Amino acid sequence: MSNIEITGKIEALKDLESLIEEAKAEAEALRDEIKTEMLNRNTEEMEAGQYIVRWTSVLTQRFDTTAFKKVMPEVYKEYTKQVSSRRFSIA
Repeated sequence: MSNIEITGKIEALKDLESLIEEAKAEAEALRDEIKTEMLNRNTEEMEAGQYIVRWTSVLTQRFDTTAFKKVMPEVYKEYTKQVSSRRFSIA
C-alpha cells in the first residue's frame, strides 16, 4: 500500500470518527432530554408508545484499590500483574 493510499485511509478514518463523535453527542443530548422529562414527571419508569424507559438508581460494590494499596502495599504488589498491549494512534 502506498503512502497516498494510507493517507487517504487515515483521512477517511478521521472523517468517520468525527461522525461517530457527533452521533454520540446527539444521542447523549436526546438521552438527557428524556431523563429531564422523567425528572419532571417524577418517575423512574415511563411508557412511550411501544417502549418502556427506565432510569433507576443502582447500588454497586466496588473494590477500592487505592485504599487497599495504602493499607497493604505488599499484598497489593503480590497480586498485581503487568499486562502488555498495543496502542494504535494517529497524530
